[in-house]
Amino acid sequence: MTHEVFNQPPPLTGYDVAADAALTEAVRREGAGWADADLHKLGLRAGSEETQRWADEANRYEPRLLPVDRYGHRLDEVDFHPSWHRLMDVAVGEGLAGAAWTDPRPGAHVARAAGFFVWAQPEAGHGCPISMTYAVVPALRNNPALSASFEPLLASRSYDPGLRPPTEKRGLLAGMGMTEKQGGSDVRANTTKAVFSPETGTYRLTGHKWFTSAPMCDLFLVLAQAPGGLSCFLVPRVLPDGTRNTFRIQRLKDKLGNRSNASSEPEFDNTVAWLVGAEGQGVRTIIEMVSMTRLDCVTGSASGMRAALVQAIHHVKHRSAFGGPLIGKPAMRNVLADLAIESEAATALAMRLAGSVDRAVRGDQAEQAFRRLAIPVGKFWVCKRQPAVVGEALECLGGNGYVEDSGLPRLYRDAPLNSIWEGSGNVQALDVLRALHRSPDSLEVFLAEAAAASGADRRLDEAVRELRGQLADQSELEVRARRVVERMALVLQGSLLVRHAPAAVADAFCASRLGGDWGHTFGTLPAGVDTAAIIERAAPF
Repeated sequence: MTHEVFNQPPPLTGYDVAADAALTEAVRREGAGWADADLHKLGLRAGSEETQRWADEANRYEPRLLPVDRYGHRLDEVDFHPSWHRLMDVAVGEGLAGAAWTDPRPGAHVARAAGFFVWAQPEAGHGCPISMTYAVVPALRNNPALSASFEPLLASRSYDPGLRPPTEKRGLLAGMGMTEKQGGSDVRANTTKAVFSPETGTYRLTGHKWFTSAPMCDLFLVLAQAPGGLSCFLVPRVLPDGTRNTFRIQRLKDKLGNRSNASSEPEFDNTVAWLVGAEGQGVRTIIEMVSMTRLDCVTGSASGMRAALVQAIHHVKHRSAFGGPLIGKPAMRNVLADLAIESEAATALAMRLAGSVDRAVRGDQAEQAFRRLAIPVGKFWVCKRQPAVVGEALECLGGNGYVEDSGLPRLYRDAPLNSIWEGSGNVQALDVLRALHRSPDSLEVFLAEAAAASGADRRLDEAVRELRGQLADQSELEVRARRVVERMALVLQGSLLVRHAPAAVADAFCASRLGGDWGHTFGTLPAGVDTAAIIERAAPF
């Protein structure tokens, strides 16, 4: 009897991850309601015991670098656990990589983002090559010949791992190599050199990259210094004649989280590369890829918040303490409702950004202007909120949440990554200032979106007026950049929730995030908030 088990929640498995009202409503709102059935099918798979086992194994048995074979020949390969490949196979098969670019249906990019949101909840690490493959397509179109050769394979739903000539495979994956040890986000400080070879019509690269994730991808967009300045190149792992391009993997990074995904330091030595875009236009070219991966940073962070929130709700629904169920305790209900509001606001913003991308690539100029500003705003704020949300959700489980087999420690280690990847907080804030200066149309479209709920909530109206004043004040704008961008994000989220969320959610968001009646921790919503309605909406079961 000393080991009788009671007052413990059952395993959180066998549920539909897509049973998320905030997500499904946003997907329909942004034009992808036709994907509903497939999204729920994927959600059931994401919530299955099998997928949870794959996620655990892909992180427990980390990728191994195989620099050479037994005879000393260079291999430069990475060995992954079979569960990594199973996760990748589902992701590619569900069209979460490049398939949206060849899907003519309006809302295709929204459906893809929603699938990414759902499938990343059990395991986020494999989302890195999936995201990069999605994002490489618009940048690659700067070289029509390369795009014609590779885009159909990047858009394929066939996962075909292994190093072979790209055009001989059923599907391709792509990565990027931007940062170097001396520069980091300051890519103009790169020292990798590119020299044109008239004999072959290609360039040859020499240099060393500091962070290149998923080195077993087939193609990589890489920045290097050409005679005309910093330029963008496509580097294949295997050349068309079947020989391996020089791509020496010096080591794999020993990272805080994201352990299932291999991040490497490759060395280029007379490495063959094809120019993408014009010489000297490297940043302008690759930024098209960066913009799409930033969208996935927002979506991935919203996904991680949702995964943590669901864990917390599940636990407190089945746990009793201090004389009654935890779910009935007012303090706990305040915490859960606060987390649910944060999660819904992040989800609504992520899907709005995906909708903007979808309409922008179809020629909507207003949406092109909106996404230029809204994506870095969203990345700055949503990605910074994920660690706080996951930490608070973990605390809802107490000591159980601090134990590896709960899955929350992995979520917690993964949480800071999206805020760092593709430019950390200061880079995003400065990019917003750059967009404000160079693209004044973006600000007008952004403010019009924020003001679309005008008259519906006085706190939101006042926040929009204050934001206009902050943006009009040009004094020490760089010093105030983070505060201004934070306010832009909150105002945009508030506008989305006031227009589209239930009254309980919108009122609680405006009362806390915009009205000033909010503490410095979660669980400090003002009295009178309908916590029961908010929690019931957030629960997937």
